[in-house]
Amino acid sequence: MDKRKNNGGKREGAGRPKKADELRLIEKLDNLIDNDEVIKTLGKQIFKGDSKAMSLYFGYRYGKPKESVDITSTDGFNINFKDIIKFK
Repeated sequence: MDKRKNNGGKREGAGRPKKADELRLIEKLDNLIDNDEVIKTLGKQIFKGDSKAMSLYFGYRYGKPKESVDITSTDGFNINFKDIIKFK
Protein backbone atom coordinates (compact mmCIF):
# COMPACT_ATOMS: atom_id res chain seq x y z
CA MET A 1 0.00 0.00 0.00
CA ASP A 2 1.06 3.60 -0.48
CA LYS A 3 0.17 4.52 3.12
CA ARG A 4 -1.89 7.57 2.11
CA LYS A 5 -4.30 6.76 4.89
CA ASN A 6 -1.49 7.74 7.32
CA ASN A 7 -1.31 11.27 5.91
CA GLY A 8 -2.96 14.24 7.60
CA GLY A 9 -5.16 14.35 10.63
CA LYS A 10 -4.12 14.52 14.24
CA ARG A 11 -0.61 13.22 14.84
CA GLU A 12 1.29 12.73 18.06
CA GLY A 13 3.36 15.84 18.82
CA ALA A 14 1.77 17.93 16.07
CA GLY A 15 0.59 21.48 16.62
CA ARG A 16 1.55 24.30 18.93
CA PRO A 17 3.11 23.37 22.27
CA LYS A 18 0.90 23.74 25.33
CA LYS A 19 1.14 27.07 27.16
CA ALA A 20 2.31 25.28 30.33
CA ASP A 21 5.21 23.73 28.40
CA GLU A 22 6.17 27.13 27.02
CA LEU A 23 6.09 28.68 30.48
CA ARG A 24 8.30 25.90 31.88
CA LEU A 25 10.82 26.47 29.10
CA ILE A 26 10.81 30.23 29.71
CA GLU A 27 11.36 29.64 33.43
CA LYS A 28 14.32 27.33 32.75
CA LEU A 29 15.86 29.84 30.35
CA ASP A 30 15.37 32.68 32.83
CA ASN A 31 17.27 30.65 35.43
CA LEU A 32 20.17 30.13 33.00
CA ILE A 33 20.33 33.47 31.20
CA ASP A 34 20.79 36.93 32.71
CA ASN A 35 18.39 39.28 30.87
CA ASP A 36 20.58 42.33 31.47
CA GLU A 37 23.56 40.54 29.92
CA VAL A 38 21.49 39.61 26.86
CA ILE A 39 20.42 43.23 26.40
CA LYS A 40 24.03 44.44 26.73
CA THR A 41 25.17 41.87 24.16
CA LEU A 42 22.39 42.89 21.78
CA GLY A 43 23.44 46.52 22.19
CA LYS A 44 27.07 45.63 21.40
CA GLN A 45 25.98 43.81 18.24
CA ILE A 46 23.87 46.79 17.17
CA PHE A 47 26.80 49.20 17.64
CA LYS A 48 28.97 46.85 15.56
CA GLY A 49 26.46 47.28 12.74
CA ASP A 50 24.87 43.81 12.90
CA SER A 51 21.73 44.22 10.77
CA LYS A 52 19.99 41.17 12.30
CA ALA A 53 20.47 42.59 15.80
CA MET A 54 19.10 45.94 14.62
CA SER A 55 16.12 44.26 12.99
CA LEU A 56 15.40 42.30 16.17
CA TYR A 57 15.60 45.43 18.32
CA PHE A 58 13.41 47.56 16.05
CA GLY A 59 10.93 44.72 15.56
CA TYR A 60 10.34 44.43 19.29
CA ARG A 61 10.73 48.13 20.13
CA TYR A 62 8.56 49.65 17.42
CA GLY A 63 6.81 46.65 15.86
CA LYS A 64 7.23 45.25 12.41
CA PRO A 65 6.11 47.42 9.52
CA LYS A 66 2.85 46.47 7.85
CA GLU A 67 3.27 44.35 4.78
CA SER A 68 1.47 45.33 1.63
CA VAL A 69 0.70 43.46 -1.55
CA ASP A 70 0.35 45.09 -4.96
CA ILE A 71 -2.87 43.71 -6.41
CA THR A 72 -2.89 46.01 -9.45
CA SER A 73 -0.23 44.03 -11.30
CA THR A 74 -1.43 41.89 -14.20
CA ASP A 75 1.85 40.16 -15.01
CA GLY A 76 0.78 36.74 -16.25
CA PHE A 77 -2.21 36.50 -13.94
CA ASN A 78 -5.68 37.72 -14.75
CA ILE A 79 -8.82 37.09 -12.74
CA ASN A 80 -12.25 38.16 -13.83
CA PHE A 81 -14.29 38.18 -10.64
CA LYS A 82 -17.54 38.54 -12.57
CA ASP A 83 -16.93 35.09 -14.02
CA ILE A 84 -16.19 33.65 -10.59
CA ILE A 85 -19.17 35.19 -8.86
CA LYS A 86 -22.25 35.23 -11.06
CA PHE A 87 -24.38 38.25 -10.27
CA LYS A 88 -28.12 38.14 -11.06
